[in-house]
Amino acid sequence: MHRTGIFLGRITLPLVAAGMLLLGSLPTAQAAEAFKMGVVDPQSVLEKSKAGRKALDGLKEYVSTRQKLLSRDEEDLRNTEKTLKEQLAKLSEAEKKEKETQFRAKIQDYQKRAQEFNQELQGKQKELVDDYMKKIATATQTVAEKGGFSIVVDKGSEQTVKIVIYNKDTIDLTDQVTKEFDRTNSK
Repeated sequence: MHRTGIFLGRITLPLVAAGMLLLGSLPTAQAAEAFKMGVVDPQSVLEKSKAGRKALDGLKEYVSTRQKLLSRDEEDLRNTEKTLKEQLAKLSEAEKKEKETQFRAKIQDYQKRAQEFNQELQGKQKELVDDYMKKIATATQTVAEKGGFSIVVDKGSEQTVKIVIYNKDTIDLTDQVTKEFDRTNSK
């Protein structure tokens, strides 16, 4: 999600600057009418919308299932280690070496599975964010067009890049975008 915030920040800042230039070139009354700016918090839309919560819950369930499998593997490793320690005194040097090699192989397999899980999870998170950012952008566009907004800026958050330091509540479109998002994405 951090990358999304940085990417949006690179696009948003030049757009804000262009909007300010446009404002400066129009007479004051005309500028106020011609240029309306809003902000939206896409992370909040994802977390507060029904469709977004459903997707996040699905991701959490996926993580939970995988975590249980990894925890079981970890418990097996602990039991194997305990058994190995108990048997060490009774084993010959060759048997000790063989058991230790088998145990190290199990640890490596576990680490490989954990790494694959993390990569899979990152892929699923990226896929979810990419898919929902497109849907949120569409909902934002609909709200902006209905409200006559010339530009809508990503508000940012503590988890991403904070783009907007201050805004009046009247230009925060997050709740409206969340409602539009739910309207168009509830299945």
